[in-house]
Amino acid sequence: MTGILTTTRTLLLASRPLSWINTAYPFAAVYLITTGTIDAALVVGTVFFLVPYNLLMYGVNDVFDYESDLANPRKGGAEGAKLPPRLHRTTLVAAAAVSAPFVVALVVLGAHRPVSLAVLAVSLFAVLAYSVRGLRFKEIPVLDSITSSTHFVTPALYGLALAGTALTPGIVVTMIAFFCWGMASHAFGAVQDIVPDREAGIGSIATAFGAPATVRIAFALWTLAGLLMLITPWPARLAALAVLPYLASVAPYLGVDDARSGSSNRAWRRFLAINYVVGFAVTMLLIVCAIEGMFR
Repeated sequence: MTGILTTTRTLLLASRPLSWINTAYPFAAVYLITTGTIDAALVVGTVFFLVPYNLLMYGVNDVFDYESDLANPRKGGAEGAKLPPRLHRTTLVAAAAVSAPFVVALVVLGAHRPVSLAVLAVSLFAVLAYSVRGLRFKEIPVLDSITSSTHFVTPALYGLALAGTALTPGIVVTMIAFFCWGMASHAFGAVQDIVPDREAGIGSIATAFGAPATVRIAFALWTLAGLLMLITPWPARLAALAVLPYLASVAPYLGVDDARSGSSNRAWRRFLAINYVVGFAVTMLLIVCAIEGMFR
């Protein structure tokens, strides 16, 4: 029994509990606000994007990144588990077994909306392609940030597709801004790993462009996300203010060099708190937007 509990705890750690909301919330918020109903699709989709999706994404990543994670000082806690080899097979089997029933249910629930099936397929492909051998998009500069952003934007897009929401210009611009935010977050997050990644022979947007350029790319993408939100209908454009905490947190690292790139981890850790505060503010704004009819 103790062994089972220890394994379960390790698998939960591998799924990054602090990040569960980052994938479940976009789906649930979009679907609920768009349809205005609590149904089987909402419940199944929210639970799937809360835990199974994250175990599939991060657990698989921890298995295939095991060797490089051993040399990375920030791994072994909230920012990633150092899964022992004896748990690699268990992690892959558990991720597939926990996810499969939800995927099947979502396919059945969304069978009448072919677009939702396509979005779900893209989302699952991106989750696996980022880490598994033979694809390893995480080691292809720029594509790594694009794929990572896809992980977080597709749950929202899936919610829209499953609900049958018509894509208004405001929604399209908002999703593009969200995608820029996701790319910025990944790019900046890669900066802290430049040294261990290079030592392990792993490529990334940060190892390719170097710390100063990558931080500036992230800063520019966050800025672009804010500017895009300014052209959405009122009151959605207030979301432009959400990028300010990120810009303020990253600004001190605009000139950081590769040798000191690990110091950016301090800002990365602040993002955990920023995400929750910004998420609360965006939730309030979404409610107002729903009242104003932006999603209809």
